[in-house]
Amino acid sequence: MSWASAKIGDIAEVVTKGTTPTTYGMPFTDSGVNFIKAEALNGDTSLDRSGFTFVSESTHEKLKRSILNEHDVLLTIAGAQVGRCGFVRAAHLPANTNQAVGIVRVKRECAHPAFVYYYFKNPLTFQKFQGLGGQAAQPNINLTMLKGVELPLPDIRTQDAIVEILSAYDDLIETNRRRIALLEEAARMLYREWFVYFRFPSHEHIKITDGLPEGWERRTLDKIAENNCESYRAKELPEEIDYIDISSVAHGSVVSKTRMPAVEAPGRARRKVRDGDVIWSNVRPNLRAYALILDPDDLDVVSTGFTVLSASLVPFSWLYMFVTTDSFVGHLINHATGVGYPAVRSDDFERAEVLLPPKALLDHFHEATEPNLRLIRKLDQQNQKLAQARDLLLPRLMNGEIAV
Repeated sequence: MSWASAKIGDIAEVVTKGTTPTTYGMPFTDSGVNFIKAEALNGDTSLDRSGFTFVSESTHEKLKRSILNEHDVLLTIAGAQVGRCGFVRAAHLPANTNQAVGIVRVKRECAHPAFVYYYFKNPLTFQKFQGLGGQAAQPNINLTMLKGVELPLPDIRTQDAIVEILSAYDDLIETNRRRIALLEEAARMLYREWFVYFRFPSHEHIKITDGLPEGWERRTLDKIAENNCESYRAKELPEEIDYIDISSVAHGSVVSKTRMPAVEAPGRARRKVRDGDVIWSNVRPNLRAYALILDPDDLDVVSTGFTVLSASLVPFSWLYMFVTTDSFVGHLINHATGVGYPAVRSDDFERAEVLLPPKALLDHFHEATEPNLRLIRKLDQQNQKLAQARDLLLPRLMNGEIAV
């Protein structure tokens, strides 16, 4: 099948880039208009909100060039991740973006904006962008180069059909993500209500002395959980492993694994994990690279760059909620050492103070939250399978191998 081709500059009404407000003396803020950094571009139609910050409404209006519209296609044009793309949905707006992000606003009469996004998302296109960026320490794609990129362009009906197929996967993934977010927030709200605000069942009958409800104890984390309790020797590794390193973890779950022969595994591939373990990256704790491990596969092996926490005196549900609170993250940040690569040690986890509730209350919390945490795991697995199926189809649809 032969398709026409067109340059990005010919099918776009706007090809520009973002603006960094601090360059003009305008600060970021704690709330306000979404400001999308390059880190938010994960090649997904659902931009990674951990890569968002905020600017004021007045700053947003002053940065007119980079005010985003629904259906804008975004592309990382500077840095090591040159070529990573994203797609602006109504839920992201109002929004602005920075100078490391290119903005392509497609003319609808020429092309479907989502078709252009899926072309950018194609792994072959990503490789092309990486090549355009060059091999410098700071790779860069300028706007002239971006406008000159050619893409295959079938008729609008074919574009619409391809988008309909691929977006069906993305819509299912997004629905599952919303369910996951609601389930996680429900568990966190219950944790805060019972264990932060002390409004647990029958709390009105419990006396509080020195900030501690009767029957509760002050402990340290090492008294309620073990860390790094199981590791492989090199000769003990399975013949093949599914390696989990720090880049494999995001949003409280393992988002990817690398299958490899044990003989090719890095020296850090040593940690064993069990059902209910929590893995926490030792480096840059402010990035919150942690995950709850449920139903691990036999081949799973975790990097020694993680501390693996195994609940002993408390249910895993409570341990997971405790070690992912803002106060616990703050404890790790305060104990991190090193300027360019701040890191914590396992004993920094162990020294964290814990207000330990009675066993009956812990069990009650586990009964209420474990089913939701396991459902989150199932939904996450569904999303990974949906993404794999979509990514298998994408290049074959985009080169016309599969007719629509």
